[in-house]
This record gives sequence, C-alpha cells and structure tokens, in this order.
Amino acid sequence: MDHRKTIVGVGSALVDILVHADDAFLSEIGAVKGGMIYVEKDHIEKTLARVSGRPAVVPGGSACNTVVGVGRLGGKARFVGKRGKGKMGDFFENALRASNVDPRLFRSEGSTGRVLSIITPDAERSMFTFLGAAAETRPEDIRPDLFADAAIVHIEGYLLFNPELILAALKAAKSSGARVSLDLASFNVVEQSRELLAEVVRDYVDILIANEDEARAYTGESEPLVALRGLSQDVNVAALKLGPRGSLICRGSQWVAVPAEGDGRAVDTTGAGDLWAAGFLFGLAEGYPLEKCGALGSACGYEVCRVVGASIPEEGWQRIRNAMEKTGK
Repeated sequence: MDHRKTIVGVGSALVDILVHADDAFLSEIGAVKGGMIYVEKDHIEKTLARVSGRPAVVPGGSACNTVVGVGRLGGKARFVGKRGKGKMGDFFENALRASNVDPRLFRSEGSTGRVLSIITPDAERSMFTFLGAAAETRPEDIRPDLFADAAIVHIEGYLLFNPELILAALKAAKSSGARVSLDLASFNVVEQSRELLAEVVRDYVDILIANEDEARAYTGESEPLVALRGLSQDVNVAALKLGPRGSLICRGSQWVAVPAEGDGRAVDTTGAGDLWAAGFLFGLAEGYPLEKCGALGSACGYEVCRVVGASIPEEGWQRIRNAMEKTGK
C-alpha cells in the first residue's frame, strides 16, 4: 500500500458565508460561541439580514477544506459528498477542480448546503449550518470504489449525526485498505455523539484529530499530555491541536511537541483546524516523520488564520511550498 498517496475527504458539501459581528450579537441570535448549530435555510437568511457589511462566500465544509489544502500542496485529493442544483452547486464543484481536487459529487434537486460563520473580534467563529443537499447523502451512495486508491480516508466528525452514513463510509474505507482519519469537528458533536463515537474510534479509526475543547469533551481531561494519551488509546496516531501553542502528536509510545507558526495573532480562525489537518495528513501520506507532518500542519493553519475564510491565497501557499523545499521535501 506504500504506493498509494490519494487522500479522500468524506463530508458535507457546503458553501461558507462569512460575516463579522460581536459577542453581544451572538447572544442575541442564540449562537454557541465556538460551536455549531444546525438550522433551516431561512434562519441563515434572516440572520444575514441583521448583519452589516457584505459577506464573503467561499467553498467550505470541514473535510472539503482539508482535501482542498491537500490539493493545493500538490497532493492527490478527492472529495465525496452531495451538491445541490444551480449556481451555488456549480460554484462549489468548480472551486474543487480549481484546487486540484477530484470531485465525486452526488446530485440533488435541492439546495446546496451552506454555513453562516460569524467571526467575532477575538477571531473565533460560531456557526449556523444548513445541510441542504448534503443531508440527502445515503449509505448506499458510498461505494468502495470511491476509495480504491486511497492512502487515507478523512471523515469529518459532523457525520456522527448521521450514524448509518458514517458507518457506511467507515466500512467502505476500511475494506479498501486505506487508513481512516477522523476529525472530532466540534466539542458539541463529541458531547452529543459519545456512545457512537466510542464505537467508531475503537473499531475503525487509525488517525484521530482534535482541538483542546474536543479532546476535553472526549477524554474528560484538560491537561494536554493527559488528554493526548486519552485520544491515542484506541488509534495508531493521535493529534491534539493547541492553537497558538502548537500541537502534540502521538504514535504508539512516541510523542512530539510541534511549535506553532507565526506570532499567534489571527484575523479569523475559520478553517484553521481543517487546514492543519491538510498539512498533517499530506505529510503522513508522503511518509514524513511526525515532526515534519506537524510542522506542515502548523504552516497551513497559520496561513489560513491570516485571512478571512478557509481559502489560503496563492502567496500563502507559495510561502508554505518554499518552507517545504528548505527542509528537503
């Protein structure tokens, strides 16, 4: 399996709508700061009507953001999900192709899903999600041939809210011989899916990725190294993202601490964890040592925090590639 390099993301095909507001506005509209709530499309439209300033619109979805990062790094990337009809669905698919991602998109007559990300002055993002067409993906849609050449299949934790679908994806990925990566996605996902999550991690997951809030919800531990040990209990590789303090990565009895890039200041944290995962998983697929994988994750996470939204501009990708070249990869 060493010849395999493709990283396949499985998740919700969503378009991100990004706006700025303060904490008082979050309280007024009932948002969970740093978390995510599922809503209907009209809720997003009504909330947008109360926001001043023009929103930014970019392709999104956690697993999608990650494989877009892999594609921009020069890796082989594929995304599996369901889009709706019309201009927003076309926008999403065309954006994947432009980022060197192979789109394997099922079609719906409904609306393409979207996420309203509200960015507060501390650069935190709080989300309202309308799944739209993404919610129509069926377990029978997930065929093993989608993963035939996959080194890693990366699944977003939000799919835990659809047990039949995530189990179908996990079984198909494992039957293909790929390693399975799971990003825990959000602390409220972990809290609401505890029983299924424990089963999924124990039976299917090889690579588990979490931030501090998610790790605390999963393990009950706040001290980073203790939480890392809890994350690594049933998997081959565990990664704990610590934001401006870098990351901790564990494989077996080996663990490494990786510093963050930059000065720790962020314009917007939208997509920071997803792009960290892009660099990290790209490194694993290429056979890099853990420190190198983590450093590449840090570089991608830093660059996306310098802009609004989860799309790193070309000059950011060039800085990442230059850094890779200096270290011999």
